[in-house]
Amino acid sequence: MTKKYQSIILIVVLLSSLSAGFTQAQPELGNWELGIEYPGDDSNNSFSISKMGQVSITFFVDNSQFVDIEVEFEYEIPFEGESSGPESEMISSGENKSFTLVVSNIDVYEYAAESIDILKITANLVSRAGIAVIIPENQEKSADLKIPTIYSLEVDILDPIGPMNAGTDMILRVNVVNIGNVKDRVGDLETSDNCPLLTLDNGLDSLMTTEINLGGTAEADLKITASESHPEKNCRIEIAVYSNGAMNAGSSEISEDETTVTVEPPLSKPGTNPEDPEDPEDPMEVVSSNLPAPGLLIVIIGIFGAFIATKEEEN
Repeated sequence: MTKKYQSIILIVVLLSSLSAGFTQAQPELGNWELGIEYPGDDSNNSFSISKMGQVSITFFVDNSQFVDIEVEFEYEIPFEGESSGPESEMISSGENKSFTLVVSNIDVYEYAAESIDILKITANLVSRAGIAVIIPENQEKSADLKIPTIYSLEVDILDPIGPMNAGTDMILRVNVVNIGNVKDRVGDLETSDNCPLLTLDNGLDSLMTTEINLGGTAEADLKITASESHPEKNCRIEIAVYSNGAMNAGSSEISEDETTVTVEPPLSKPGTNPEDPEDPEDPMEVVSSNLPAPGLLIVIIGIFGAFIATKEEEN
């Protein structure tokens, strides 16, 4: 091999080495990342939705490129919620930029407690260094959203159909509705009134042993007894019920309702006058006859006979 050919081969090898060096020094164009800040930095942990139907998710875009990039975001929201977050953002070279997505208007009462569904965030690359990308690039991240457990009972006292009299009793129907999103029952209850001579029985104790399903109702009757000496008065009846599930969870969920019962004087006994309740000790006895009254003819005959008798004495 001549020196001429050796020189050519050496030049080719050197050029190849330089070309490889320049290629390795160039940065990768696709080096950007979409991420979500999960609770406890664990993607297996769920985001808990509040009782108001709202939750906030923090996500980020990390741009390790040597040029600025622009991305557009799309959101897929579960549980028919609404989203409020950025639509597009510019991320500078070497910047890690965080954003907040707020999910709201989720009706947590419409879903069973602890229900889980997936939220998705998609980032679409729009441009590099202000130049629109030719080949589309996108990244997607997801997170679990969890419906909270809501213990909530609602007590309702049916209004009485009318007043009651002193010395009598009345039944009030009491309904307890489970408006939460998990099975529950009454853990405790309180009854009260503002009339000392009114008695409330314990007919509501059955509510504390009745499991109430989602949207279900438990019923019980409260017996009210008014003393015979009870004055005429409007009595306020109040009932408060406590959620058993909330009590076990270390919180307090109370529902209260009230109604008014009118107590009137006692009923009058037969044959007595309500205006004069005391009967006389010696009532007057009235004797009546079934004989017919004398007729007009008999009266005339009597008068005529008396007239004749008077004439005879004068003679």
